[in-house]
This record gives sequence, structure tokens and C-alpha cells, in this order.
Amino acid sequence: MYDLKPVRLSARSSYVKFDDRSEHALSPIRHLARLRCPVVVAYGERDSPEFQRQAREWAEALRAAGRLHALVVGEGLNHFELPETLADARSPLARAALSLVGST
Repeated sequence: MYDLKPVRLSARSSYVKFDDRSEHALSPIRHLARLRCPVVVAYGERDSPEFQRQAREWAEALRAAGRLHALVVGEGLNHFELPETLADARSPLARAALSLVGST
């Protein structure tokens, strides 16, 4: 989650207690100017629409800030399965991660 505002507006607000200050402090999309490195954004095709939307918006904000290295969509995967693809150097996510260190 890159913007916690939707969490505050959802049913989760009954047990996830964010005030304006913590929402701002914990939402990466509000701190783009602090980034000093390229970023790989990834989401799974089988993630919830909200996870997908936030990942795309985060990637677009990073692109506008000149910090997006790659946007990877895990075909047929959810956000639990996608990180497992890092173990396969041929996977799109692993290739994107390795290209950050010049290993591809």
C-alpha cells in the first residue's frame, strides 16, 4: 500500500487507527522527494483491484519523479506468489531486480 487514505476510508478503519499525521507519515506516495534510487514496482495480475490501482499510481508517480526503474505485472500471480518468482533469474521480477545492480 502506497497511500493509506483508502485504508482509513474502508471497513479496516475500525481496527487500523490512523490519524492524518500517521497516514501522511506512512504513505510512501507522499514522500517521493526523499527517494534517491530507482524503484521496481510489482503487482500480481490476481491482486485485488485496489492493490493494482495503488501499484499503477505509485509507478506513475515514480515515473513523473524520474525514479521508476520498472513496472512488473506478475501474470496469473497474487502478491503472495509474486515475490517467490525472485528465485528464478529468468522471471520478469528477478530480471528487473537484477538490472538494478547491472547483473543482466
